[in-house]
Amino acid sequence: EAKTREAQAKRALKGPHGVQPKERDPLPKDKAQKNFTDPDSRIMPQPGDRLAFIQAYNCQAAVDGKEQVIVAADVAQQTNDKRQATPLLEQVAKNTGAVPSKASMDAGYFSRENVEALRKMGVEAFIPPERRKHGEIIPPAPRGRTPAGLSAQELARRKLSTARGRAIYAKRKTIVEPVFGQIKQGRGFRQFLLRGIEKVKGEWSLICTTHNLLK
Repeated sequence: EAKTREAQAKRALKGPHGVQPKERDPLPKDKAQKNFTDPDSRIMPQPGDRLAFIQAYNCQAAVDGKEQVIVAADVAQQTNDKRQATPLLEQVAKNTGAVPSKASMDAGYFSRENVEALRKMGVEAFIPPERRKHGEIIPPAPRGRTPAGLSAQELARRKLSTARGRAIYAKRKTIVEPVFGQIKQGRGFRQFLLRGIEKVKGEWSLICTTHNLLK
């Protein structure tokens, strides 16, 4: 009976899966970081300087191609934009009742999964697989039929090197980029006043709404 109780005690110490739990060190690691002002925010590269970092959120906006009206907006905690493409287009459909026939996004949104997801939604994606340097000349697309077996990256490069692809993607300079410039530079909005992801989402929604009213 004593051995049985001892065995039960050992099993209890090991936890439900029979694995001895590791003792947690109460002291934080040397490189551990915590923001006490807004724990929901994250360390992100500073715009215009990839070697500098700030405590921030990742603001998202989908913009109408004619009137520069914001048709969907969100705030993310991830620096990477790859996870934001599909949710943003789903919000566009919810807000407007339709999805666009075409969508152009910068290289941060590119992935094979995103291109395929947008295709299934009925949206033709124009997303470069990598960032290009300012003023870099894009070589013309090869003539003839598109070869079979090209990767998603190769297909995207080929599409964006065509005259049609270049013309459509160039419109980003007059659609979404000016909107962020108008909000940040024209209206001087460069810092959230509220704290916490839910409140920040509300504040960003208010900023986008007033942008649309001004339009």
